Amino acid sequence: MVDLNTAMAAAAGDRQKRMADEGKERKKRRSGSDLGLEAFDPVKHVTKEKAETVSMWLVIGFSVLVSLLMRYVLMPRTTVEKSDILYLAPLAAIALIPQVHRIVLPESLNEVYTKGTWFKAGFLHTFTFLAMAFLLVNPPLGDIVAPQLADKWVLVQDDNGELNFSEMKGASSSLTWEVDSSTGLSGDIWLLFGLADNLNVEGANVSIELTNNAGNDLQKTNDLNFWDTHAESIENNTTSSKSISKLIPHGDLDQRFALLLGTNLAVGEHQITVNIIEQGDPWENTRKYVWNLLVVEKLPEADAS
Repeated sequence: MVDLNTAMAAAAGDRQKRMADEGKERKKRRSGSDLGLEAFDPVKHVTKEKAETVSMWLVIGFSVLVSLLMRYVLMPRTTVEKSDILYLAPLAAIALIPQVHRIVLPESLNEVYTKGTWFKAGFLHTFTFLAMAFLLVNPPLGDIVAPQLADKWVLVQDDNGELNFSEMKGASSSLTWEVDSSTGLSGDIWLLFGLADNLNVEGANVSIELTNNAGNDLQKTNDLNFWDTHAESIENNTTSSKSISKLIPHGDLDQRFALLLGTNLAVGEHQITVNIIEQGDPWENTRKYVWNLLVVEKLPEADAS
């Protein structure tokens, strides 16, 4: 005689086993669409890959064309002050990419493209244009930057053959020189510095103006005889601990300047203005430095008593 509970438990176990077996069978028979996967179509796949490749090369060609138009058509007609248009206009050309595809490519390829295609094309255009712009505006294809201070500038006091060097200063700085008496800074005062450029530093027109209580003196000319005569002393006083010149760190690639500012500079403020003008490619490059020399009398030492 079979117990009722045992019979019911056996029936329930048998039912669960049948359901599990049926579930496994259904999983075996389920198609890719039942699993949420799109059926693989080789023809469609090849068409899509071909369309994406064609789109990539079309965008690259379009970006190169836009970059060349920017460099050789728009740039020569633009001033430095309005140079923002040189980047804004080419980047705005992203909006034309879908229309270019519709004009150039057949309908069979355009049907494949989606919003994701235009998103990727926008990034490709942006980075291609930036790379091309970097190549086109820098030497040897272009020059849009004026020569700049190679590193430091220094003043040298030539007092009857004895050279005294000031503290070396950077591009935007002022120098204070203390003197013992109110007569001023005695001897010849020379300004030494070097200019560096990415193409041809000697092709620039450099003018130096000294402004002080005596007025403006525009006749400061480069006199390298002073530098050549005192080359050893200048090197010993302007070389870093790493044996690199702080005036002309690039050696012969930098242009040297030695200018006599005056003799016996009076106590007060002396403003040195360096104007640099260079005919670059495609426009004129300019740069201006303003350095201040303040000659002050030393305060008398306090009486210890």
